[in-house]
Amino acid sequence: MIKPADLLEAHSLDMLLVTKPANVRYLSGFTSPEDGQVVVSAEGMLLLTDSRYTVQAEQESRIPLRIFRQEDKRMAPADLLKGRVGVEAQHMNLAYLEALKERSAAEYVPTQGLVEKFRQVKSPDEIEKIRAAAALADRAWSHVLSYLKPGVCEKDIALELESFMRRQGAEDAAFEIIVASGERGAMPHGVASSKKLARGELVTLDFGALVEGYHSDMTRTVALGKTSKKLKQLYHAVLEAQEETLAQVGPGKSGKELDAVARGVLQEKGYGEYFVHSLGHGVGLAVHEGPSLSALSEDVLALGNVVTVEPGAYVKGLGGVRIEDLVLVTESGQEVLSKSSKSWLEL
Repeated sequence: MIKPADLLEAHSLDMLLVTKPANVRYLSGFTSPEDGQVVVSAEGMLLLTDSRYTVQAEQESRIPLRIFRQEDKRMAPADLLKGRVGVEAQHMNLAYLEALKERSAAEYVPTQGLVEKFRQVKSPDEIEKIRAAAALADRAWSHVLSYLKPGVCEKDIALELESFMRRQGAEDAAFEIIVASGERGAMPHGVASSKKLARGELVTLDFGALVEGYHSDMTRTVALGKTSKKLKQLYHAVLEAQEETLAQVGPGKSGKELDAVARGVLQEKGYGEYFVHSLGHGVGLAVHEGPSLSALSEDVLALGNVVTVEPGAYVKGLGGVRIEDLVLVTESGQEVLSKSSKSWLEL
């Protein structure tokens, strides 16, 4: 559990106002964090929320709480904030900050990543929730394979995936599901459209489940029947890049180093220019969080990180391939949480 000093000492703060929902939930356990805030001081942590959540907050919060009327909740922290107060610069609304300044004589200090730094290393309980979300996504993949047929609409595939995951206990899909077939596969974020699947195409599906607030993230690409030699070569190049990189994941490895491994394989295969995004990212209470695996990353992997490894190649006019696993960093290297097969598959 984070101690107040862990959050205050880095910037010589007297207090920290936490408003980012994922951070509020991480510190308090409150499952409606979009309607809560946490005030951190040397005396401890305090959850602020409104009277709609009185019973829920009392049941869920592992830190002391204070309940306000709904109309007073937004400005409630103003009367509590004193001295040098850190605010989450990447989340704090400027208008809200100005309103706080009018109500309080505190000195407000912009901060970045104070809570997020601790969220990167998952506790055993968090790991089990992510593991459950990954297992649910694996079951969804097995379920949806029989729906991948020529003539079926991409949106219908996405709907079936989400419906299955919800029926199996997910709170929601982890993010807007990507189903990109044929030439649309060249769009890394090609969310499901009204396009119908066609024989001879590749289909990329990127999806995950949300379980007890924690996300999973997985991508698989399959062929609808026989495809061109170019598409099959593209697939195997991405698979080789993904597997070579996975083998090197472990504590002490930098995000930049791992990104270079995957990029190097694809460059050698002639697809370097088509790998247009970073290698991966952390996953937890947010589906995109630290640590980052990219050419610009300064992050170094540590025991308990959960990250994606997802190289891809996207060729305009041809299609695309992405293969993504969710990976836990362990003492011996890594544990791949995504269990679905990555072997070339023609449906």
